[in-house]
Amino acid sequence: MNQPATTSSPGEPASASYPLRPYLLVFFGLMGLTALTTTVAYVDLGFLNTTVALAIAGVKALLVVLIFMHVPHSGKIVWALASAGLLFLIILFLLTMNDYVTRAMVMGWE
Repeated sequence: MNQPATTSSPGEPASASYPLRPYLLVFFGLMGLTALTTTVAYVDLGFLNTTVALAIAGVKALLVVLIFMHVPHSGKIVWALASAGLLFLIILFLLTMNDYVTRAMVMGWE
């Protein structure tokens, strides 16, 4: 993505101006991925349904973070906070999967 063109007058805060084209491309990409998610929900992929849906959701989240939130053009603190959010999401998934996998052993379910 291009660097923003900053415009400011003395005494005014700087404002960034980004081109509209990347936003429109990402918007239509997100709409296409949403349609793909809906289509995949009606296709029987067996145990892969959840995996495919999460992969599509991950791509959509990546597009939002990189384009709409301007993380690539941000400072180190923004990168650190975005990385911390991703780390906590991974921890959440790991703890959830640990509960799911070990539930039958603990409760004695068959």
